Amino acid sequence: MYITRQQLEKFEDQMLSPYGMRSKDTKGRAYPEKEPLYRTVFQRDRDRILHTTAFRRLEYKTQVFINSEGDYYRTRLTHTLEVAQIGRTIARALGANEDLIEAICLAHDLGHSPFGHSGEEVLNRLMQDYGGFDHNRQSLRIVTELERRYPDFPGLNLTWETREGMVKHETEYDISDAADYNPDLRGHLEAQIANIADELAYTAHDLDDGLRSGMITPSMLEGIALWEIMVESVGVRPAPLDELTRHRLIRKLIGIEVTDMVNTTGQRLRESGAQSVEDIQKLDYNVATFSEDMRRRNRELKDFLYANLYRHPRVLRMQAKAERVISELFDAYQKEPAILPHHIQQQIDRFGLERTICDYIAGMTDRFAIEEYSRLFDPQVRP
Repeated sequence: MYITRQQLEKFEDQMLSPYGMRSKDTKGRAYPEKEPLYRTVFQRDRDRILHTTAFRRLEYKTQVFINSEGDYYRTRLTHTLEVAQIGRTIARALGANEDLIEAICLAHDLGHSPFGHSGEEVLNRLMQDYGGFDHNRQSLRIVTELERRYPDFPGLNLTWETREGMVKHETEYDISDAADYNPDLRGHLEAQIANIADELAYTAHDLDDGLRSGMITPSMLEGIALWEIMVESVGVRPAPLDELTRHRLIRKLIGIEVTDMVNTTGQRLRESGAQSVEDIQKLDYNVATFSEDMRRRNRELKDFLYANLYRHPRVLRMQAKAERVISELFDAYQKEPAILPHHIQQQIDRFGLERTICDYIAGMTDRFAIEEYSRLFDPQVRP
């Protein structure tokens, strides 16, 4: 005895809001498949994403601090898991489809290059004459072409809705390119929530990691509105900041932001009069958002993080190293493709030399990229 897919679909009808995406209403997959007896299509998407090589590699890709800085800082993988957790919490509160949001959140950074956004910027510059590079598009490329796990089709053959949510992923640092996915329509509610969850997660945990590293101190944050609200709510003005208090403050920040987002989005949903997924997508604005006060406070905190964490000399030095590693790897592969692994060389006829090199470098972890750099350019290291 088990709960069937049809029963799960009925549960969705009972539990989701009118504008929540039902798995039974999916537009389907690019390659028809028989669906499981006891999982919805979005649950299957989520599971396929979790088992990819690209997902496992996120463990050794930079968020802000490179992995060698210490195992207590966020990586691209732990960031992804935090985004998925926050996304599910918001989805449950607003009656959106948790499984779809989780799938989008877990997939949203699959295409990230090594060394975080600095690595992405270098690859985009190197690829300017060959179509550029953007980790959003690369994430879609991974799930539609590059992952080879099934004999009957390339990629993961995810549903239209998961792919649409991926290509319509937008934050301050991510610009969507939805040319093939109804670009005249906004992302469905689940896609919009995933965007907010990503923004919320990286702001909170970058602050947490900055405090833990000592690159940010409590005294530097005095006068920042969100910090003052956090301190007042916890009832402690930390000097110095101990670990337990830091955890309390970051939890409070996430709680404040999630509550504001749920309340604001709920009000905007009511005011919109939307009664279906299509109604949400046809609006000329996103319904999933923060209040005006919270947007202003978030802007202040993000500006602070940009000036004091992302532009810190310790971070900038690593970015300079990342640019050198990626640039010189790209140049070496371009000049002599024969030094690429044989299975990578086999992709050149299909994708072209530069795109094949880009795919290969983008898939590297920070650690592998550094090791490969040493193998190519340090004569004392075995090739």
